[in-house]
Amino acid sequence: MTFPVQFEFAGQLYHWHFLLETFAFLVGVRLYYFMRKGVDDPISSQNRLWIMLGAMLGALIGSRLFAILEDPAHVSQLNFQVLYASKTIAGGLLGGLFGVELIKKIIGVHVASGDIYVIPILVALIIGRWGCFLMGVAEPTYGTPTNLSWGMDLGDGLQRHPVMLYEILFASCLLLFFILIRKKKLPNGERFKLFMVLYFLFRFLIEFLKPYQSLFLNLSSIHWSAIIIFIYYYKFLWRLLSGKLFRQTAYED
Repeated sequence: MTFPVQFEFAGQLYHWHFLLETFAFLVGVRLYYFMRKGVDDPISSQNRLWIMLGAMLGALIGSRLFAILEDPAHVSQLNFQVLYASKTIAGGLLGGLFGVELIKKIIGVHVASGDIYVIPILVALIIGRWGCFLMGVAEPTYGTPTNLSWGMDLGDGLQRHPVMLYEILFASCLLLFFILIRKKKLPNGERFKLFMVLYFLFRFLIEFLKPYQSLFLNLSSIHWSAIIIFIYYYKFLWRLLSGKLFRQTAYED
């Protein structure tokens, strides 16, 4: 396999990345609406639309902001083209979270709203990451050089950690986990919090296998996005680490 992997259409070569990224979004949205059928949603359809709008706007801003901060030295050279092309899933999830919370405060929704999005997000994430992987070193998601037997030449002649394959494997295991616990009685909102904590823990750790640029204290913007999530969900983390999460069905936050 030669990276970046491309396909031919009408005599022209195209990258799979944009196609798979678009497909991931469409599949995620359709899966969300499919899963919502027959579910007793405490949030009205109109408020759900507002919440989705907040999520999308927050994700748009967050994904660009944290992607730009991945390479702080080039912030001064920022232009619209670079801003448009720069994006990161971690920043998108973080921005989407705060976009949702802001919209919920504005429209007066006080119940958790994220559980129904967990499986659609994971499915979309898995599909989209295949696009990132097929870009090789042309997409800044590749790993550091390694002597391990499963290292891969992603287009620059070096054997590197295929970190996108690691993430696809992790997200697939996470998807299976949430499918297996789908009938487990948990307080509303706990599944989304569990997803966010586990995913950002993975991103925090896997970042050390990438040639990242330090933003502050020798940690990248992705590291700091994970730290923000851990601080934001500190009460949940306490319940999780103390073993209380799966032993209770209701609580006051």
